[in-house]
Amino acid sequence: MWIDTHCHLDAAEFDADRDAVIARARAAGVAQIVLPAVAAANFDAVRVLALEHGLAYALGIHPLYVMRAAEGDLAALAEALATHGGDLRLVAVGEIGLDFFVPGLDADTQQRFYVEQLKLAQRAGLPVILHVRRSADPLLAGLRRVGFTRGGIAHAFNGSEQQARAFVELGFRLGFGGTLTFERALQIRRLAATLPATALVLETDAPDIPPQWRYKTAAQRAAGEVARNEPAELPRIAESLAALRGWTAAETAAITAANARAALPRLR
Repeated sequence: MWIDTHCHLDAAEFDADRDAVIARARAAGVAQIVLPAVAAANFDAVRVLALEHGLAYALGIHPLYVMRAAEGDLAALAEALATHGGDLRLVAVGEIGLDFFVPGLDADTQQRFYVEQLKLAQRAGLPVILHVRRSADPLLAGLRRVGFTRGGIAHAFNGSEQQARAFVELGFRLGFGGTLTFERALQIRRLAATLPATALVLETDAPDIPPQWRYKTAAQRAAGEVARNEPAELPRIAESLAALRGWTAAETAAITAANARAALPRLR
């Protein structure tokens, strides 16, 4: 059984064929998909999608969205966690975190939303799904400052081995996806090959981070070619992990699914 631990199935890119995307994923053996919210405005969308299709979801405010978030959005998250806290399809608070790659984002605002959402997750007894982009050290510092104990997933991890092991020590698993399929992604492939087997989960981040065979150059995209990723690609992405680890497909599915359930216990 494959578990896609990160997919934005509510994104507009799927509006034309969302049901078909889900059907293809299931036909490929993807038994569960986690749908993280990115803003208060799509809390209901991910929840309804999860309930309609037997999927899982997370609620949170993404660091790329905090600059346009209203002051009441943290209160809306707290209310949503209280209202739906008994829903076993609600598996985490996420996608939350810090992004120091995209220019123009205020660091203090990001930090405030990150820390407050960690506190809400701790209070709700839920793990978190973290956005990590040039931000591993301050994310780790925030976890330690809050005393966060619920663990979760460091999504699309691309930090150093030392940072990876620090997340693992705090009870986190690390998400690997389409980037694994690029031979030039040396650091990510090295981490996937050498970290403890218990640290690894699989994800697509669909419609983003397409694998090598779906990647389009800027010129191709400008010409109208689509580089959309989707959860049905997960088993083929997993072949790259299996090759790096010397695992069979069955071993890769079993190990990564067990890790996903350990990171997000409600998936059990």
